Amino acid sequence: MPSALVDLAFPLQGRDLPRDHRWLLAQALAEAAPWLSSDERAAVHPVNVVHGVGERAWLSARSRLVLRVPRERIAALGELSGQELQVGDSALRLGSPHGRELLPHATLYAHFVDAEALEELPFLDAIGEQLDRLGAACHRVCGRAQQVRGPDRPLKGFSLMLHGLRRRDSLRVLEQGLGPHRLMGCGVFVPHKSAAAVGD
Repeated sequence: MPSALVDLAFPLQGRDLPRDHRWLLAQALAEAAPWLSSDERAAVHPVNVVHGVGERAWLSARSRLVLRVPRERIAALGELSGQELQVGDSALRLGSPHGRELLPHATLYAHFVDAEALEELPFLDAIGEQLDRLGAACHRVCGRAQQVRGPDRPLKGFSLMLHGLRRRDSLRVLEQGLGPHRLMGCGVFVPHKSAAAVGD
């Protein structure tokens, strides 16, 4: 059965973004589509940017704004096509979106998971507890420590890879994510590029 959620990818027209733009983008999206802030299922993927200068990062022709939302919200988000988002001092115009199904893979990767001020080992223990609640048994590999701007304070977190997931468990992680701040792209997982799709 297909997931209850889907990824919607909007082409972007614009020049650049602040390098640390997660919180600014979340604010812009909440203003354009206020229901995003109240729907716990909604998530935003990190925007792929290329190395810029100083605090600026450049958009490329392949940069997309990808939102993970319930299927029943697709029509509402389609109305964002052609609108302009003001992200800090950068303007982004959204193109027409196309949908991407959530496909379970044995290995999933998140660029940033909020550690909620924990160090690496306590963080992995806390993630293990969340995975246990999801019933998702797997191996966990913690990546590099990072810090991004948050709503009240800088967020400290890590990249995270999960591998050895079964199909149903992989889909649960894709749908629910791990940790807080999903609209900032935290705890949002995608299939790892080197992993093959899970069999039945």
